[in-house]
Amino acid sequence: MVHGWNNFKVELKKSNFMADKAVSTIAKPQMRGLLNNVIKRNLITAITLAAVAGFSFKQLVGNERKRRYAEFYRTYDAEKEFEEMRQKGLFQSC
Repeated sequence: MVHGWNNFKVELKKSNFMADKAVSTIAKPQMRGLLNNVIKRNLITAITLAAVAGFSFKQLVGNERKRRYAEFYRTYDAEKEFEEMRQKGLFQSC
């Protein structure tokens, strides 16, 4: 009976040893320079997103606005507008 008990202890030790091999260790948390790394990552992300947003706004809004202004002044006749306003009586001196 004692022989069987010792045999059980040996088997138990072997199974614990095998279980220890199966468990992986968790990586240690980064303690030094953590704030600097987080700030650097956030700064790079913020600058990249701001550049993309600025470029998109210029392409979608700015260039369209410039095109519309150019079209307006290409077809604008100041004399014709003046005559229309004068006929409507908007000027006191004319």
